[in-house]
Amino acid sequence: MTMMKIKDITQFLESFAPLHLQESYDNAGLIFGDPNAKIDSALVTLDVIEEVVEEAINKKCGLIVAHHPIIFSGLKRITGKNYVERTLLKAIKNDVAIYAAHTNLDSVKGGVNAKICEKLGLTNCSILQPAEGILKKLVTFIPTDHAKKVREAVFAAGAGHIGNYDSCSFNLHGQGTFRGNNTTNPFVGKKGEQHYENEIRFETIFPAYLQGQVISALIQAHPYEEVAYDIYPLDNKFEQAGMGMIGSLPKEISEKNFLKLLKETFKTGTVRHTALLNKKVKKVAVCGGAGSFLLNRAISSGADFFVSGDFKYHQFFDAENKIVIADVGHFESEQFTKELFYELLTKNFPKFAVRLSEVNTNPVFYF
Repeated sequence: MTMMKIKDITQFLESFAPLHLQESYDNAGLIFGDPNAKIDSALVTLDVIEEVVEEAINKKCGLIVAHHPIIFSGLKRITGKNYVERTLLKAIKNDVAIYAAHTNLDSVKGGVNAKICEKLGLTNCSILQPAEGILKKLVTFIPTDHAKKVREAVFAAGAGHIGNYDSCSFNLHGQGTFRGNNTTNPFVGKKGEQHYENEIRFETIFPAYLQGQVISALIQAHPYEEVAYDIYPLDNKFEQAGMGMIGSLPKEISEKNFLKLLKETFKTGTVRHTALLNKKVKKVAVCGGAGSFLLNRAISSGADFFVSGDFKYHQFFDAENKIVIADVGHFESEQFTKELFYELLTKNFPKFAVRLSEVNTNPVFYF
């Protein structure tokens, strides 16, 4: 087994599911533990409860990677009065670090909802409600002979992605002017003299959470002593992140057969659903966890079924015979997240021990 620093694991997970994508109420990230501590194994789970920490101790795992954060709101004291405090006390006493990737993992294109689509056999999947306010535009000015080098550096830092295309940019030839004072050391021209330089106006887009590394790459690759650039916020939808997903079954099936597929796939005690519409099922929208906020989006997308969890009684009326809501349960809809963690970590750290938790953390039982 290979020893790893906790931060090596968490930084990789955050490169896949950036913390910037989490909802404002969330608490994803390293919740407890020293990021520089060395460990040789991690335990992956959906929830962190006392039994999971005990399992980590028994299996000698120095890190628990969970979907749901054990702490959502601030704690003023830890005295063991409830399961959250008892879980934390046990983890702290036994030096077991806890990390959570929650709504940020829900939001990424290859995250929780992609795993649900995979389990249901859906194809041609896309984000149901793409994120907005994520994209920014970079505009900078580069001397013509250095444009290729700067472009490649900025693209390597993560800019220039539009859908299935990368290295996307717009380039316009023009002329720049500048004059440096006596303290400067200009790359071209002489200090104190006006200089004219043939330049390329280079424009590209990037997700906001990559701004630091994109600008750093720009400045390092650019030959000028002072690099001129502009950052513009965009209202464009970011198709690579957002809530829920939608896809198609390989072939149409009846509503009852689709309900059977849900019950078998999610191994749920029951599937709560709205009235069947007596038509074939082809297009399916999904959202792991509590997804009622996406119902209107699922309807407008033309989905035949919306598969999620945590629908309240009155929310079922909102289907209005336009779609079939199928509530498979919160835990049931997200149970495959453990597999997602396992696949991500074992693929990228093949010599590091990753263990699937065997504790069933579902607090809901069916009689």
